Amino acid sequence: MILYFTGTGNSFYIAKKLSQALQDELLCINDRIKKNDVTPVESQKPLVFVLPTYAWRIPKVVEEWINRTEFSPNTDAYFIMNCGSDIGNAEKYLIRLCQTKTFSFKGVKEIIMPENYIALYDAPEPPEAKRIIQHAEPAIEDCVEVILHNSFFQKRTPSAADRIKSSFTNPVFYRFVVKADKFKADDKCIGCGKCKAVCPLNNIELKENKPVWGKNCTHCMACICKCPVEAIEYGKSSAGKPRYQCPL
Repeated sequence: MILYFTGTGNSFYIAKKLSQALQDELLCINDRIKKNDVTPVESQKPLVFVLPTYAWRIPKVVEEWINRTEFSPNTDAYFIMNCGSDIGNAEKYLIRLCQTKTFSFKGVKEIIMPENYIALYDAPEPPEAKRIIQHAEPAIEDCVEVILHNSFFQKRTPSAADRIKSSFTNPVFYRFVVKADKFKADDKCIGCGKCKAVCPLNNIELKENKPVWGKNCTHCMACICKCPVEAIEYGKSSAGKPRYQCPL
């Protein structure tokens, strides 16, 4: 089973490619989290988690969902993490998660995809995004071969910087950066409610036909990047930046 969490489409793109190549079913973790659905997941094939990288680890909301959900009968677990630069020492924490869940850890694969975290960084324009995705295709094909042969992803050797990013920077990021208080909708807002619909944590409500954000945010960037009229800003950080949705 291919299980994915996505904000702007990168993980979904990879997951769909894997699903087609492996002839395996897809499960959207966003939908499960949005519905607070922890129904047991049954799969005869290995569990293949396709996830974005948040501060050099998997998203905290996904880890919480995995911990609350039972998986059977196959508990071989592959992790594929897409990122704008690197995944740091994420492997250490995935091994710990697998020990807690009694999964058989089959490794983690890093895949570079277009940056979407416009709260801090610039996203590429569509032509550059397509080039980055096309460059990622061999890595996706490598994943298919490893999973088909029930092998292991190559173990990564973390640097000192990797260890610091995943251990120290990650909790600092969640404590001081992952907040929704800077999200605002300007006068271009048409009150369509798409931001509310795509929020996996049900953190957006429409009041007087305008979105209002609560305090339960994971910074997936779905609301700001999927707004059809680009009416949402994240303070001054997003002003003038291209919004990103996976172009393929």
